[in-house]
Parts: sequence; structure tokens; C-alpha cells
Amino acid sequence: LSYLAMEYLEGESLEKYTREGNLLSIKKCIDILLQVCDALEFAHSHGIVHRDIKPANIMLLKSGIVKVTDFGIARVSASSKTHTGIIKGTPDYMSPEQAKGLKVGGPSDLFSLGVVFYQLLTGRLPFSGENMAAIMFQITAADYEPPTTYNPGIDKATLTILNRSLEKSLDKRYQTAKQMG
Repeated sequence: LSYLAMEYLEGESLEKYTREGNLLSIKKCIDILLQVCDALEFAHSHGIVHRDIKPANIMLLKSGIVKVTDFGIARVSASSKTHTGIIKGTPDYMSPEQAKGLKVGGPSDLFSLGVVFYQLLTGRLPFSGENMAAIMFQITAADYEPPTTYNPGIDKATLTILNRSLEKSLDKRYQTAKQMG
């Protein structure tokens, strides 16, 4: 069995910063992205795939440090098997391979982080629908609205990072969190 112990954290989740009217600066969003990439690189290098990266599972501490929490459905790749067809995670933040019930690895967490990044920058989700099937279709087959539609201040470099993290093709997406950072 694998156990993860977590410390008590004084701060708040990123949820409140994903709504229009309460967005953080682009610079702060990038800082958060970098810190989450560092955390995911550490987890992935130890064979742990989070599988549920979302704003509620990312804490912004009073000191400005960011922590990734809730490894409740994480998979330790060396000690557990993934069964094809089993879907775990929060639908709005799933990667295409998660939505299809396929085996997931680090790049799946990076897609989910791309969804969080999009939401932090725009106050909207890139993929949405009336039900789980509609959301899954959006994630696997539909294009998202350019984030500059909602936030014209997003610079080209930030757009490049965001677009690559949200690539539906696993081969075109960032392969490691270090690469994305």
C-alpha cells in the first residue's frame, strides 16, 4: 500500500480565482503554473500521476507558495494497474485519454493543468457541456474558444504554452512538467 501524508495548509484553493471579476494577474497565473509544474515534476519523477488536477486541489498559501493537494485518486505507476475503461477524475479537467478511459501518465496531468491555466486566465472552462457525455465530446473532439476572446491581454508566449498544454494529441502535448515549466 502507498500512503501520502499531507501537512496542514493555511491558505485557499484557486477556485475563487477562476471566476470573472476575481481573476489574478497574468504574471501571478504564470507563477502559479510554474509552481504546480515543479510539484508535478516531483510527483511524476516518483511514479505518481495525480489524475485530478483542478483549482480545488491547488492551494495558494498566504506566503504565495502553491501546493498541490488531494492525491486521493493518484496512481502509483510502479505498484498499481490501470484498467482500461475506468474513468477517474473531475470531468471538466480530464485529459482526452482520461475521458476515453485509457491509461494515463504525466502528460494527462499537464492537460488538466492547462485547463486550470485557461480558467485562471479567462474565468471560463475551455470545454463545457450540459452533461458528462457532452463534456467528454468537447474534450476529445472540439476546439476551445481562443482565450483572448475573454482576456485580450494574454501575450503570445503565454498563449503558446496554454495551447500546447491543451493539445488533444498526446504526442503534441508537453511530455514532462519540467518541459512545460
